[in-house]
Amino acid sequence: MVEQTRGIVRLISRLVLPCIVLFALFDFAAAGLPAASANSAGQVFLFRGIAGLIFSRGMDQLAEELNQVGVTASVHGFVACSSVAETAIRAYRQFPSPITVVGHSAGGSCALKFAEMLQAENIPVSLVITIDPTRFDQIFDYKLPLNVERYINVYQSDNILGGRNVLPERGFRGHYASFDLSDHKEINHINIDKIESVHEQLVAKIQQIAVTPANDHGKRVPIHFDVPADALIELWDSGMPAFARAGDTMQTLATIYHVPIWSLTQINQMSDNVVLAKGQHVVVPRHLVPLAAPGTGAVLGRTPSMH
Repeated sequence: MVEQTRGIVRLISRLVLPCIVLFALFDFAAAGLPAASANSAGQVFLFRGIAGLIFSRGMDQLAEELNQVGVTASVHGFVACSSVAETAIRAYRQFPSPITVVGHSAGGSCALKFAEMLQAENIPVSLVITIDPTRFDQIFDYKLPLNVERYINVYQSDNILGGRNVLPERGFRGHYASFDLSDHKEINHINIDKIESVHEQLVAKIQQIAVTPANDHGKRVPIHFDVPADALIELWDSGMPAFARAGDTMQTLATIYHVPIWSLTQINQMSDNVVLAKGQHVVVPRHLVPLAAPGTGAVLGRTPSMH
């Protein structure tokens, strides 16, 4: 019986692996390399996963949404990672502008490799977004490099096809936010890259990069959330330190900072009714705020909080 099972596994491997290779090669051939661009929002490079022309179509949807609002975006197979990064390096030297990298599944691991290649050339990456990146570390073992200014990871820790919680390299000083959607059972590895509300937030963030300073001189606290099943998915950029007033609770702070109560109780590991001492240190999730529009007191394009 054991030998029969092994035979079935070997047969499946022989049938499936060539298909994966063919899909990857076709994906590589189908994707054209982008031209250099002087767009104020820079360029966005999106990478599909294995058999991405079938399973990572959310990358194509997101690219289309970005191009519709005037942001230059191109989609590629993960096997084209190195060649696209080399093109991005040449483009940056011609037109220095913000660079954003987005990847789903194996494309998420590619996004990290992409950023690493740019770090070797002393080129900053404004934003890296990974969507359920693979955790097969023996194949992809890339950490978040130090040249990344902002990082967002949306994943499911119980997903065997993805499920990787990416860690930054020692000394990382950028904005870091990781969101585990394991409690959202309506989401899986195949549709996690296609969530409309996530796309809307990512498009807004990428549009705002040119007018939103990553170096705001405030202390940046990495945040990691297990998003509850009944909670909306809100993509904060990082955490910030805050100090309680005498008598504050998690509930009063949630009202002051316009964040859901679960985010504060989870990140600070406190119940919602604990009375805080004056000056007690807490961490609050935050969005990076665009610069004020000239001649006004309003900020540009602030994403509304959802709670």
